[in-house]
Amino acid sequence: MLAIGLIKEGKIPHDNRVALTPAQCKWLKKHYPDLEIFVQPSALRCYSDAEYAEAGIELTEDLSRCNWILGIKEIPVHMLPSSKQLMFFSHTIKKQPHNQKLMKAMVDKQITLIDYECLVHGNGSRIIGFGFYAGVVGAHNGLWAYGKRTKSFHMKRAFQCHDYAHLLESYRDIKIPPVKIAVTGRGRVATGVIEVMQQLKIKEVSPADYKTKTFDYPVYVHLKGENLYRNRNTNAYNREEFHGNPSLYKCLFPDYLHCTDILMNGIFWNENIAPLFSLDDMKKADFRIQTIADITDDAFGSVPCNLGDSTIEDPVYSVSRITNTKETLFAEGAVDVMAVGNLPNELPRDASKYFGDQLIKYVIPEMLAVEEAKGEDAVLRNATILSSGQLMERYEYLSEYALIT
Repeated sequence: MLAIGLIKEGKIPHDNRVALTPAQCKWLKKHYPDLEIFVQPSALRCYSDAEYAEAGIELTEDLSRCNWILGIKEIPVHMLPSSKQLMFFSHTIKKQPHNQKLMKAMVDKQITLIDYECLVHGNGSRIIGFGFYAGVVGAHNGLWAYGKRTKSFHMKRAFQCHDYAHLLESYRDIKIPPVKIAVTGRGRVATGVIEVMQQLKIKEVSPADYKTKTFDYPVYVHLKGENLYRNRNTNAYNREEFHGNPSLYKCLFPDYLHCTDILMNGIFWNENIAPLFSLDDMKKADFRIQTIADITDDAFGSVPCNLGDSTIEDPVYSVSRITNTKETLFAEGAVDVMAVGNLPNELPRDASKYFGDQLIKYVIPEMLAVEEAKGEDAVLRNATILSSGQLMERYEYLSEYALIT
């Protein structure tokens, strides 16, 4: 018997997404009669308690009957149950300092932790995530900020729209002026960004044309790994080598700084990967970028003028190109940075449905199989960071971070 509990989100600022919508819970109960689902009540969730009740799902504060407890963002330490199987975005695999206490608490409470971020297909691609809607909202916010700076067009905020369909309807009367936009990355985030480009009739051009030609209509260039990085010695690009040893590679994005008005950044980044540009590049006279939507959102990472998270309410701050410190918003000569860490929360109902569809297709059947057969599934095993409070072998590099002695 498998019992799934949907925990209410406790992290502040609050997130109103959920792993499974009421309709998805109802579908699961119909197709898996032995499956039980319980939902903690929440006044903040994008789907109301009444919607879950109408779908026939029990609302209860007590999730002790559940084999698995599903959340979205980090579960606050005081809300962690003991000796349970938890699945959420823990943001610990990069040794994030702000979540070290959370990791230690999960060790102490003998928790089994499966991180959504670590659920991958055999080819290494992520199984589930909110990347598409992060890309959609990030692109929208970047264009919104550029419109504010230049006063050339107006867009309503994404969170003011009931859903994605309403957002697209708002694009009907928007005309984007001639502008050049660089889109980086090749995953779900980039797919979401490009969706917005297409909806707004922004035309894709080749890297060569983007760098050398001018246009009387808005254009974007899509820059993937092979467009952005080269081995410092061979001047070639090999995807496996790059991901295995990125320090061997230099970044080519500075070639685009003189011709880019807006950067939509959706690349994966870690400390061994060269940033897209340097602080010295920003000081150069031909640095043209006015707006950066850093959807990847690594502070001081691939975008060195990302000085930390902004918020949905105030999504943009302006940064001096000379001092790399915050300026008055939309100050002359500054660069505007959009660095919201929970972008899909602006379209939470659509993002939750998208996320839950992937859970139902790829993950929940494996959870059921594990419970019924008491065996192991490779996908779930590889995403298990802690098993009853013990680090799994592939995550032993977190030992010091988790304060395990």
